[in-house]
Amino acid sequence: MTNRIKLHSGISRRGLLGLGLGVAAAPALSACGGVSTSGGDGGEGSVNFLSTQFTQVEERQRFEKILGDRVTGQKVAFNPVDAPTFATTVKSQLDAGKVQLSLLGGLHGDLAPHAGRLVDLDDVLGGLGDRGFASDLTDLAKLSGGTTKYVPWMQATYVLAVNKKALEWLPSGADVQKLTYDQLLSWMTAARQANGNKPVFGIPAGPKGLYHRFFQGFLLPSFTGGQVTTFRSPDAVTAWQYMKQLWGQTVPASTNYDSMQEPLQRGEVLVAWDHVARLRDAPGDKPDDWVMVPAPTGPKGLGYMLVVAGLAIPNGAPSADQAKEVIKALTTGEVQVDVLRQNAFFPVTNAQVPTDLPGAVSLEATAVKAQQAASGAIVSLPPVGVGARDQEVGQVFKNAFKEICLDGKPVQGVLDAQARQLNTILDELKVACWRPDPAGSPCRVA
Repeated sequence: MTNRIKLHSGISRRGLLGLGLGVAAAPALSACGGVSTSGGDGGEGSVNFLSTQFTQVEERQRFEKILGDRVTGQKVAFNPVDAPTFATTVKSQLDAGKVQLSLLGGLHGDLAPHAGRLVDLDDVLGGLGDRGFASDLTDLAKLSGGTTKYVPWMQATYVLAVNKKALEWLPSGADVQKLTYDQLLSWMTAARQANGNKPVFGIPAGPKGLYHRFFQGFLLPSFTGGQVTTFRSPDAVTAWQYMKQLWGQTVPASTNYDSMQEPLQRGEVLVAWDHVARLRDAPGDKPDDWVMVPAPTGPKGLGYMLVVAGLAIPNGAPSADQAKEVIKALTTGEVQVDVLRQNAFFPVTNAQVPTDLPGAVSLEATAVKAQQAASGAIVSLPPVGVGARDQEVGQVFKNAFKEICLDGKPVQGVLDAQARQLNTILDELKVACWRPDPAGSPCRVA
């Protein structure tokens, strides 16, 4: 097959963020009972479900309703936590031999450090042949080993949300569906000038915003072809010089935004980049006034971050059999579509995606498909294998942004200093590089 972009474990663009066209969803689960999703340990016989996903209050509430409606045969205690808490909890319980967790839900990078602590799930995956998991994703779920360590759960990415008011300032000849970074900068410059010198572009650069993922998975791969090894390269200097210019056309209050949907709703921002789950409510009740589009393309290609989440069972889980039943329930077509409708995470199965999706989710689905299929796409992953230190790795990219874009420090000097910090972390972890950097161990900045 031509034009395949491979991840280390064999994942290709063909299997990424597939929208399951033309394949019917599995039969619905019986809705004859309820489920506890009160958090905590849930009591005897419950499935204690620890997750790095759906930590925001609204997301958690929507997912708990899905559990209550769809997972009718098991009692589930759903506990969403941040990645460091997840990593330390899993490690401490399993290393001490006092396991209270029965089900783990996390990103590929959250689960990878615990491969040796996870139950082999070949039997579960083998019984889910009707789900139509992409083989590329199930290969990734082996965590570089010979057996399945997690069952794919859901996937997501990041896109641009655009209020159509901003399209009047689009540069001549530019296609909003196929923007380059240069065109984005020209567009946002023209928009600011035409808007009474008030910027219209925003990024989630607040304390809990995901702006470091923009640098890791979009800007740097698009300009350098890498994320870590090219961190202080001449191409990276060019990327950050560009970012400094783009920041000059960005709403200054972006440093307060943890999610872009609220400032988009209020009209403070007309064009914004963010995670699809954090753009879900941006169009409000006027989806016809909006368009969502792929990220821009840079000198090396269209870099974008693939977010893959999986479901795993820790060794010694007290309710392992019940946890397997929860995995089966969460991978039915109905639940996959429910999660798409409610929290804007896309199916990892062949679930039939309906045509009556909420306005924002439908807009996102179009953007996601276009981004996936873009010529020259460069697939990136969030950091893999860094475990509880993911925040430290992310902080390096945030520091670079602050010092270059906010403090005005020389780009090369900042990158050299932050590269030393990043290498200190990576040298201690001794982990292999993740996409789009070349496979190898140990991974470090060149």
